[in-house]
Amino acid sequence: MNPDELLRIVDVIHRDKSIDKEVIFQSIEAALVSVARKRFGEDEDITITIDRRDGTITGRRGEEVLDPAQLAARIGAQAAKQVIIQKIREAERDALFDEYNEQINQLVSGTVQKVEPRAVIVALPGIEAILPRSEQIPGESYQAGGRVRAVVAEVSKQGIRLRVVLSRTRISFVARLFEQEIPEIAEGVIEIKSIAREPGYRSKVGVYSADSRVDCVGACVGVRGNRIRNIVEELAGERIDIVRWDDDLLTLIPNALQPAKVEEVILCQMMGRAIVLVPEDQLSLAIGKWGHNVRLASKLVGWDIEIMTRQELDEQLEQALMGFASLEGVTEELADRLVSEGFLSYEDLSVIEPEDLMEMGGLTEEQVNHIIAQAEEKAEEASQIAAEERRKQRQREREAAAAAAEGETGSPPPGDSADPSNVEGQDGTPLEGQDGTPLPEDAAETHDEAADSPSDASVSEEGNPASATAVREED
Repeated sequence: MNPDELLRIVDVIHRDKSIDKEVIFQSIEAALVSVARKRFGEDEDITITIDRRDGTITGRRGEEVLDPAQLAARIGAQAAKQVIIQKIREAERDALFDEYNEQINQLVSGTVQKVEPRAVIVALPGIEAILPRSEQIPGESYQAGGRVRAVVAEVSKQGIRLRVVLSRTRISFVARLFEQEIPEIAEGVIEIKSIAREPGYRSKVGVYSADSRVDCVGACVGVRGNRIRNIVEELAGERIDIVRWDDDLLTLIPNALQPAKVEEVILCQMMGRAIVLVPEDQLSLAIGKWGHNVRLASKLVGWDIEIMTRQELDEQLEQALMGFASLEGVTEELADRLVSEGFLSYEDLSVIEPEDLMEMGGLTEEQVNHIIAQAEEKAEEASQIAAEERRKQRQREREAAAAAAEGETGSPPPGDSADPSNVEGQDGTPLEGQDGTPLPEDAAETHDEAADSPSDASVSEEGNPASATAVREED
């Protein structure tokens, strides 16, 4: 390989692959050293340098300066070519890795190359990326040759290949679309404070502007909704709620639950829970269909939110006071203190920090452990009672469905016509244990629209059980 040819190869690779020339020179030098060691011996101290200006190759074997002609002859053109190609591919992979690694959570646009059962192959500049089914918006379909936008979710090296994973379900995808469609966000006039999302169904976006003259919600919606409409279309019809952000939770939580009207917000600091009181006619609206509204509001503000009416709260408070006071070692004063801090069930009490309970009641470690053990036992009993009640309720629903079907057709329906998973539900009233003490909140789950609802309608961000009222659904 003569110097002019070497320089020409470096220049072509630099232009075609967008790889820095210095990286290419270093890759060729490393390849030549690797081949030379195979010829001279792996333990030999060999260095090879390429002059960046004229392409001249010089080499040393220890203190011995190698003759360029001898070096080329000993190395072998074919062997050198193979190693150089491998090193160039590695350099190309590394360059693409750096490029796409810097674009993680950034928006990219590509062409659908192939639609497979478990992923969509998307052509991006210099690479084929994958859009896994788990990162696709539910209900979307793709066609080969179509354009698709997504954010870069993961970038990894696999041998000499590069793996780039795209996503349309991450909250960063929503954030990038807002930045693209709403200039005030891109310019920093409006700030996105938080996003909560259930892909394909609904998102809540908390926005804020330090400039009091800017209507942050109106700017995001746009004239006649033109701005938000473009985002909704890109998200396959996903509903988007724009929430005016406020650092005061007493203001933010009602904003996050709109369009429902809130009467009062009670913050339970120790539990990280907010009890939200609403009128009876606003209960279903506040919770939302399948619990979407309250669950997303909870994620948006970072607090567990329980929706209930004032009457339901009074009933829970009374049950909790009676239940806690019945535990050995819990005085009426301590029971009242626990309730005032937002502990409304045995389940709540079973997960309290022992140090907190010691401080609240002036108790010893042994006394606290005994109280918590009782709460855990009661919570387990209540859970079993609730599970049995749900089983009976499902049976009643199946029998009712069978009776209705028989009345319409005049003959009994097939045995598998009633799917128990689709009719789970209760009558909407809080459950009580056999001794009148409060049950854990998951023991009081109810589903007004059980036929359309998933079994888990908890509002807790971590998946904790919700209150009896917090899992009803929107009519």
